[in-house]
Amino acid sequence: MSQRWVWLRRSLILRLVGISLLLLLIVQAAGFAVVRASIDRNARAQIERALDLDERVWRRLLDQNAERLRQGSALLAADYGFRSAVNSGDEETIQSVLENHGSRIGAAVTALLDTGFALRSVSMADGMQALPAALSEVMQPLAADPSASKIAVIGGVAYQFVMVPLRAPVVVGWVLMGFPINQMLADEMRQLMSVHVVLRVGSEAYGVRLPVSTLPEPTLALLREQGVVGGALATPEGILLAREVRMPSVGMGADVRTLLLRSVDEVVAPYQQLQVLLAIITAAGVALFAVGTGLVAQRMTTPLRSLLTATQRLSRGEYDVPLAHTARTDEIGNLARSFDHMRVAIGAQQSEILRLAYWDRLTDLPNRERFREAVVQAIAARGAAVQPLAVLTLDLDRFKHVNDVLGYAYGDLLLQAVAARLRQQLPPGDDMVARLGGNEFAVLLHAADAAAAHEMARRIIRSFEEPLALEDQLVDLSAGIGFACWPGDAADADALLSRSEIAMYAAKRKLSGALQYDASFDLASTETLSLLSELRRAVEQDELRLYLQPKVSLQGTRTLGAEALVRWQHPQRGLVPPMQFIPFAEQTGFVRQLTLWIFEAVARLLAQPRAQGLGLKVSVNLSTRDLLDPELSNRLGAILARHGVAASAFCLEITESAIMDDPQRAEAMLNRLSEQGFKLSIDDFGTGYSSLAYLKRLPVDELKIDKSFVMGMTTAEDDAMIVRSTIDLAHNLGLTVVAEGVETADILALLRTLGCDEAQGYHIARPLPVDDFMAWHAGQKA
Repeated sequence: MSQRWVWLRRSLILRLVGISLLLLLIVQAAGFAVVRASIDRNARAQIERALDLDERVWRRLLDQNAERLRQGSALLAADYGFRSAVNSGDEETIQSVLENHGSRIGAAVTALLDTGFALRSVSMADGMQALPAALSEVMQPLAADPSASKIAVIGGVAYQFVMVPLRAPVVVGWVLMGFPINQMLADEMRQLMSVHVVLRVGSEAYGVRLPVSTLPEPTLALLREQGVVGGALATPEGILLAREVRMPSVGMGADVRTLLLRSVDEVVAPYQQLQVLLAIITAAGVALFAVGTGLVAQRMTTPLRSLLTATQRLSRGEYDVPLAHTARTDEIGNLARSFDHMRVAIGAQQSEILRLAYWDRLTDLPNRERFREAVVQAIAARGAAVQPLAVLTLDLDRFKHVNDVLGYAYGDLLLQAVAARLRQQLPPGDDMVARLGGNEFAVLLHAADAAAAHEMARRIIRSFEEPLALEDQLVDLSAGIGFACWPGDAADADALLSRSEIAMYAAKRKLSGALQYDASFDLASTETLSLLSELRRAVEQDELRLYLQPKVSLQGTRTLGAEALVRWQHPQRGLVPPMQFIPFAEQTGFVRQLTLWIFEAVARLLAQPRAQGLGLKVSVNLSTRDLLDPELSNRLGAILARHGVAASAFCLEITESAIMDDPQRAEAMLNRLSEQGFKLSIDDFGTGYSSLAYLKRLPVDELKIDKSFVMGMTTAEDDAMIVRSTIDLAHNLGLTVVAEGVETADILALLRTLGCDEAQGYHIARPLPVDDFMAWHAGQKA
């Protein structure tokens, strides 16, 4: 009887194990089928997303290609020699410039059109002799919208054309340039995105051609033979999913399309390896299962199912549901209790991790990542309804000084108090205050345009006017605030945050309280990425030019004066205006080298025999960075000694704002320069602040009235009164007065009547090269 029981028991276990194994195999097979189908579906979805990105990148590459072409066209149109040749009608010179410039930038065609968009001259690359006859089909669409680029099919080849105006200074013609969409652009796309690119060009004369392709030749031949069927191309090597991108084109019967192709097998290959590994693991699991199921099947089936469900909830992040079977006293109960303890511990850890990841522990405000996520969600929630929002970024002034003087613990208390004060400024709603790091905070304003953002910034600034009282210590607060608005200032969340921060730094530099983002603040723009290295090269390779703007005496004396200015003769850009590189040089600190270059050039001129007998006095501008350089006086003295020129031949012009950035250091340096014999002048007088407080202490010899007052003095009584008062003030202090911005004879006569000592402006003369200045002076004497 006992043997039969043992046999029955074993038979039952075998049947249970057999059924369990069969079920396990069925489940695994179904799982493999589902996984395989899911892999294929996910692979295709992944490729579709990749092709979306590929399409955007391809269009961006075409836009960049058009922009390079447009810059090349603009450079040619801005070339002084070319404009002179066009004005003179010298066709040989025009043709030569077109050929040289077109070959230098690799253009297939470079053409000059008149103001009626008729072809005047054209330069073509080899093999383009038939092009002029087809240019009319390109010029008509471009004439309708000259700012846009056009794609045209000419001779069975796709070309990208742009057109820019030729001004002198009015529009006297148009420069047309074209590049072929060639293999190099497709190879660049292939290298960037690992996607195959095929250019399909159709025209009435040449039919359908595939001139550009990154596909292997056998695959390309297959594509020509059967084309793309159902968005896919079946090849012996596998399936390629294709995306057709239409490219609007001009020309008779022109049809330009781009095929972007990605391999399904390349995406699926890593998953196939995982399937093999999963099969091996499954086989091992089946063997272990067969051994273990017979031992623990009856006792553990129900508890394990419960524990399995609980672990699945844990994997999904559901930590709030307690586990069952924790009341049992056997091993299952111990295991259940262990899982439950793990559930509680992991839940607490995840909560803490999420808090650390998204919240600032010191101020209990959202951190940078949480703030960025909120901005992304706010932009996404708007969709097609363009309801504006704004981001304000503020950085506390002198916070490092607080830490240094009162300690970091006090600094932490100050940050907490600032966080509380910022919270108080926000109305109830979805708006958010966050601490981005250090002493930098940000505010997200929903449904706020630039005016509302500016008003919020002013409210914050007003709230900071009340000092903070912490531990019997009063601390005055101030901050630089910048803000940017979506969608006007930025198209996405990252750009919005970055540009708000850029505006904040600009506000701190200008001490202006709050500023909205402006593209001129952004030193990271594409036009200034290489500007610093080019400026260094300009000094080393003698690309800078000295210009002098005459200053004339208004009270009968014959003294000759001038203001020294710098111009940059760039080898490619031509003559670069000062406003395109002087502000950049000031912000990067390179203005010191520019100042020394100007001073050296003026000293070299004054040492020449033709200038020694003129009694010429030259004014040189000093920036804030120059004035705060402790070695400035020594460097200027060395230049004077090297050329044998007296300091009295120079007048150093300093703006009021440069003095106010660091009054003590500025005053010390001005005293040293005055002791060396330099004449000192306050430039742009009347546009700064605290001038009178320092004017009586500074060794100043001259005041220069800002042109904003001078230019309006004949039409605005207030400006005339300011100029008259400034002249009287300066004369009472024993100073001479110079008026800049003299544009008319009436202004010059009025200044002479008011007793102004000297004047400069376009009515007298524009800034001139040295030789032209000498000729102008000779003409004045005659």
